[in-house]
Amino acid sequence: MSATQSFWSVPQRAGEPVYWVCMSCLSEVFYCKVPMPNCPTCHGVSTYEAFPLEAIRDWGTEDLIAKADIAQQAASLEPAPIVVAVKSAD
Repeated sequence: MSATQSFWSVPQRAGEPVYWVCMSCLSEVFYCKVPMPNCPTCHGVSTYEAFPLEAIRDWGTEDLIAKADIAQQAASLEPAPIVVAVKSAD
């Protein structure tokens, strides 16, 4: 039986990095989200810091860079949230 990973979404603000790297193991990176309750590799809690992709490419391992590319591709395939507008009765 496989476990399903849950995530906290991290809102993207203009000009801020969107990749979140686990600083405990430097082995996990996520795009606009972080896993809850902890890192799937080292089980660190609240160990994520935001970086731009260029920084990850500067100092990251080949594996970490590949995970960053995959994370961005996966995020682009996720469906956009549905927003429903409800008109109040006056």
